[in-house]
This record gives sequence, structure tokens and C-alpha cells, in this order.
Amino acid sequence: TEDSLIRHFTLDPSDRLECELRRRPQNKLGFAVQLCTMRQTGRLLWDNEQPPAAVIDYLADQLGIDARLYAFYAHRVQTRFDHSRSLMAYLGLRTASRDDRRAALVAAIDAATNGDHGLPIATAVIAEFRKRNALLPSLHSIEKIGLGGRAIARRRAEKELVEGIPPDRLTFLDRLLEVDPALGQTRFHWLRSAPDAPGASNLIGLTERIAFLRTLEIDPKLQMRISSGRWDQMIREGNATPAWLANDFNTSPRHALIVAQIIKLGQKLTDDAVSV
Repeated sequence: TEDSLIRHFTLDPSDRLECELRRRPQNKLGFAVQLCTMRQTGRLLWDNEQPPAAVIDYLADQLGIDARLYAFYAHRVQTRFDHSRSLMAYLGLRTASRDDRRAALVAAIDAATNGDHGLPIATAVIAEFRKRNALLPSLHSIEKIGLGGRAIARRRAEKELVEGIPPDRLTFLDRLLEVDPALGQTRFHWLRSAPDAPGASNLIGLTERIAFLRTLEIDPKLQMRISSGRWDQMIREGNATPAWLANDFNTSPRHALIVAQIIKLGQKLTDDAVSV
């Protein structure tokens, strides 16, 4: 749009001077495109990336250069490299270092504390690089950092939720995923299939389940250890996970899923019993 062109692609006198230092008109125009792209997005132009024609036309008009000359820009790889190095010095940017990537990972972990949605995590990663005046790495690198942060945040939340629960009780929770001969189904499924329609017989079923949940001695306050966003994520995944599939999970996610479901079911069954 015209508004975004003016905001992001208007050259000030210093910018024009930097562009005029390049010898050929196509290099002046190409340098201007690189400059504005780097300043706006925090990254270099990718190989063979073609900026929007409106951007080239707008910058060419400011420099008094034929926009068609951009097609001849940086046929020499060295030209693009030299321009990138000059622009980094001009804009006060640098190539991302290991410390920058580590800081971006920490930012991804913090963002993923509230859930697995990709956009807030990616936004946090990009913001951290820009805050540190580091050029953005490739999209693939940003994605890897985001996925790594999300995985670490998940593991931390799972560990935090079950921290302090005795090992023998966790072993007993695992048995909820096994078929109980007396019921002909797993206790996990039995708990989640509680009737919710009004009626005396249903009240008996609810109270039986509530009494069983109390024997598990899972403190509902454990929910307060993790963020509401991460908790909601666990509940959604638990609701969609049958017992046979949960049994195949690794130890930490399996225990976290069971504990979260027990807390949620305890709250729901109590509310249902009151309403019946």
C-alpha cells in the first residue's frame, strides 16, 4: 500500500548518500532495495528473491533511476556480498552469533510457556534477534529454534506438574491405562465415561468415581504450577487421547496427561454430582 511504502521505503538524506556511493545506477537501486528490506525485516534478501514491483518503482523514483535497471543488479555475487557488509555496518547490524541463537531459544521457551501456538513463539524469536541487533537467520533456523523452545517448554511443564508425586503412586496411575477385569475396560476410560444426565442411578456412578479419584490423592492445586495456556493445551490433548494411545507415550508426557485428566475429571464430576 502507499502508506506502507512511505513508512518503510522512504530514503532519508543519509540513505541517499549511501546509495550514491555506488557507481552504477543498477547498484544504487539494488543497494536501496537491500537497505530498506534489511531495515524493515531485519534480514538480507534471499537468493533470487524478487521484491514487489511497487517497492522497486518507489525507490527508483526517489533516486531518479529507471526501475527496469534493477534486473541487472548484483549479477556478480561479490557485489551483493559487499553491499550486505556495508549495509550491516551502516545499520548497526551483525550476523547472528551462538549467543544470539541461545537468547532466541530462551525467548521461544518463555513464549511457549503459554502454549504451542506457533505465531507467538516465532514472533518472540524474531523480536529477540532484532533486540540484539542481529540479522535474522534463515526461516529454517527460526523454525528449528521455535520447535526446540516449544519442546523444552512442554517437558518443563510436564515435569513441574508431577513433581513431588511419589514413584509408587505414579506407577499406580500407569495401571489406570490397563484393562480392569472387574470393569471390562480401563479405569481411565471408566472415569471419563461418567453419566451426566439427572437421576439417582447416575448419582451413584458419579459418587463411585469421585470416591475412586480421592484414593489417588492427586492435589488439584498442582494445576497452579503451570500457566493457564499450557494447562488448556494439556487438557485438549488429554481429551483427544484414548487409553491405548496414552500407554505408548514416554513416561513424562504420560504421567502429566493422566494427572491433568484426574484433576479435570475431579472438578467436573464434583460439579456434575452437585447439579444432579
